Amino acid sequence: MGSETLAALMFPLLFLFVFLGVPVAFALIATAFLMALPAFGELASLQIYNQIQNTASQLLLTAVPAFVFMGVMLEASGISERLFRAMQVWMGRLPGGLSLATMTMAAIIAASTGIVGAVEVVIGVMAIPIMMRNGYNKSLISGTICAGGSLGTMIPPSIVVVIYAAISQQSVGKLFAAVLFPALIMVALFLGYILLRAILKPEDAPRAVEEEPVPLLEKLKITATGMLPAAALIVAVLGAILLGVATPTEAASVGALGAVILTVLYGRFSWAVLYDTLERTLKINCMILLIVAGGNMFAGIFRLHRGNALVQDIVTSLDLTAFGIVGALLLIVFIAGFILDWVSVVLITLPIFLPILAQFEIDEIWFATVMIVVIQTSYLTPPMAPSIFYLRSIAPASITFGDMYRGVMPFIICQIIVLALVMMFPELATYLPSQLQSYE
Repeated sequence: MGSETLAALMFPLLFLFVFLGVPVAFALIATAFLMALPAFGELASLQIYNQIQNTASQLLLTAVPAFVFMGVMLEASGISERLFRAMQVWMGRLPGGLSLATMTMAAIIAASTGIVGAVEVVIGVMAIPIMMRNGYNKSLISGTICAGGSLGTMIPPSIVVVIYAAISQQSVGKLFAAVLFPALIMVALFLGYILLRAILKPEDAPRAVEEEPVPLLEKLKITATGMLPAAALIVAVLGAILLGVATPTEAASVGALGAVILTVLYGRFSWAVLYDTLERTLKINCMILLIVAGGNMFAGIFRLHRGNALVQDIVTSLDLTAFGIVGALLLIVFIAGFILDWVSVVLITLPIFLPILAQFEIDEIWFATVMIVVIQTSYLTPPMAPSIFYLRSIAPASITFGDMYRGVMPFIICQIIVLALVMMFPELATYLPSQLQSYE
């Protein structure tokens, strides 16, 4: 059997393992090992081990545990409840105020944690009961929670961006800068849709009624204790990375320390909390990095069997323009997102895509931005949307899958608009990174 044939068989074998219920990390490792046997025989294990060493030697990945610890500790600090209360007192009486407050809180928590899925669970547990009590439409509730949770993919310090930078050997600071404008536009579109729907169909988002009006001084106090500390921490961490003052690992470590200090100041710190945070950080980090190691093994064996050359030959034979090539690659990412988690999508596709991007002289930072938007859209899109499965785990039975599917569709349209804007106006992704060159 030819080498390129083995490369072509790797994807069907991987998907077979996934459909059989094998965890993605082990499916990647098993596929890589089985396809390494024809080339290396009894030395296949050694080659796989070398890929683990290569993964462990990527210094940028050392930022992942610190960012994860920061997010988990902030969750334990109770800052989410404080944020939600701060958003609620200012926005609660606006049309769709509770949904607006939830989406705004989701954006801030996404900027605090960078962990996809965790954002959705945190905001959903707090916001769903309150919106249900106030008579909010169930599809609006579902869409708000799922779309808000998806922001963890885009908003820095997204772990997706960190992994992408590590695989593509790009500056994580520039990638953070690249996704910043599209992420802000996306949040604005989400908020705009919620407000417009609440104005046009007020029965879907009744105005919340406070038992007693909150005095202005009390509002300011709630804001100062609930929102300003989180905002200051986010600015410190991202600012240090974007300005080149600190490496991502150093900035993430400062963020982790800041999260501990906030937990102490909020009176939530204890040894039990610290132990639980470390345990959850270890589990999340092991899950992510095991998939990273498996993805590197898969990609390494795929290249060994001339898989990259096979893909490039196929792409060249299609005789597409550079724009058509980008569209084809993004379609692959979108479809892969139905089956695999975001880490696997990046790890499997990116090593294949990079030579093609270079061949057609496609700006890698711009492509990274549109690819991350597509990953986020895939995360939200039925029928295999991970966001809906996260929501199902925390939502009451009265919120059906139908409510969830209907709820996410308008937000998917907002994401497609963002994708179209970045495709038509590449400067949305490339301007800020170009301004950071002087700091490197």
